[in-house]
Amino acid sequence: MYNSFLSFVSVIHTPWEARKLPDLLLAIHPILKEHFSDFEIILVNNGVTSPIASLIEPLDSDLKHHIFLLNLSSRTDKNHATVAGLDRSNGDYTLLFDVELYEHPEYILQLFEKSRAHFDIVYLRSKERNVSIRYRPFYSIFYYIIRHYSNLEIDENAHNTRIISRRALNSLLRLRENLRYMKAIYSMVGYQTSYLEVDIPLPPIEDNFSDRFKTSLVAITSFTTFLRSLLLWIFIFSFLFLLGVIFNALKVKFTGIDVFGNHGDPWSGWTFLVILISVFFAITCLNLYIMSIYLSNIYNEIKHRPLYIIESIKRF
Repeated sequence: MYNSFLSFVSVIHTPWEARKLPDLLLAIHPILKEHFSDFEIILVNNGVTSPIASLIEPLDSDLKHHIFLLNLSSRTDKNHATVAGLDRSNGDYTLLFDVELYEHPEYILQLFEKSRAHFDIVYLRSKERNVSIRYRPFYSIFYYIIRHYSNLEIDENAHNTRIISRRALNSLLRLRENLRYMKAIYSMVGYQTSYLEVDIPLPPIEDNFSDRFKTSLVAITSFTTFLRSLLLWIFIFSFLFLLGVIFNALKVKFTGIDVFGNHGDPWSGWTFLVILISVFFAITCLNLYIMSIYLSNIYNEIKHRPLYIIESIKRF
């Protein structure tokens, strides 16, 4: 038996997960009771109307004694519901466990054993991800932006299921952001991180695609510099376009032939009007880029993200 207090956290997000909850609890209880000196089971009801309490009542009293059911007043983002469970966690280790893995309670011990090898965060990693052809471009673009426009190290095949040490969880809970993308926050927290590779594929991206798309927008706008970089390239393009338009307008004015070799007689004031419009277009793009820098700086300041996180202090 491990001399550790384990907090088991699971979010019930759909009616299907609510129906499978008793199976999950019956599967994990023998493992938690046999291998840990103390444990608690924190269940977060994220707006599911199914009577979850009535599903727990028939269970053994020895199991129910360890269960805490958090009923959120209204349905919220799954990332926020996860934070509700993490806030309530009191254990030396906290295990986030998806209900869909109810047939694989052995992952509890495997994750815990891996964490004992001096890892603060250990997650399940799938060997593959089922993505339909129509959603593959979206999936590829999202992770391309994450990889190239942020310093985050996000495993695109990572499951939500993971175990977190007490010190890593304390640091994670300091990041009180309203717009949350949990995989990015795990990466920001840092600490020693590892994974267990499993054969269970990640859910297809088309499942609950609307929520996934909203989460992707949160991740791109909150944790990357993609939009600011995009405005920079728009300004550069507008400036190059300005130079090309000025050259073409002057060439037509003095030679009667444009850069494509077409003949034409410019109307009176045409050259001046084209140059004026192009200049204002470039200035507008420059102003948008400058404003994006200020807005980005303000956005980062109001988040109050910690400047650093100390992993440990050693005296000699």
